[in-house]
Amino acid sequence: MILPIHPDHPQPHQISRVAQCLRDGGVIAYPTDTTYGIGCSIFNKKGIERIYRMKGRERIKPFSFICSSVSEVAQYARVSNVAFKYLKRYLPGPFTFVLNATRDVPDLLLTRQKTVGIRIPDNRICIDLVLALGNPIITTSANLSGEDPVGDPLVIENTFGNQLDIVIDGDILMTDVSSVINLVNDVPELLRAGLGDVSWCTR
Repeated sequence: MILPIHPDHPQPHQISRVAQCLRDGGVIAYPTDTTYGIGCSIFNKKGIERIYRMKGRERIKPFSFICSSVSEVAQYARVSNVAFKYLKRYLPGPFTFVLNATRDVPDLLLTRQKTVGIRIPDNRICIDLVLALGNPIITTSANLSGEDPVGDPLVIENTFGNQLDIVIDGDILMTDVSSVINLVNDVPELLRAGLGDVSWCTR
């Protein structure tokens, strides 16, 4: 089902509707500040398994997730003083930061090194959804693994059909990805170049 939500002024009743879907175990597609993502609550184990299956993604690749603020990031990742300065400077924005995880992160989202990837997109719909839900949501590009990201909600609906409970229509978006920065050792290391200036990272 496609659900239009205004990208700049998300309607509270629509946000509440999607948040309830997520609480009930739903999996959704939603806009970010890069392209469309697919997600569910980070505590929805069955939903996470659904996303792996629908994307055809290898299980050895954990998903990143979206927080609503830097203070919420600190609940799920160990944020040093140095890392905090980078997060405050570049978030919200098109960056995924890899950090050491806390015990609050479900095992399905941990790498072998016990790290996690965390985003705060510069997108009002994303932030309002996480706030309404009360915890982070999974983020992974809305495409089959190995294919290009998709920026059109109608294409996403046609691709995944009833595998998704809601497809939010927040307008047509670009089809780029976030830049991934490793901050585990407090030295920003570029793992993937996407949107955003990455001249401040080591390569």
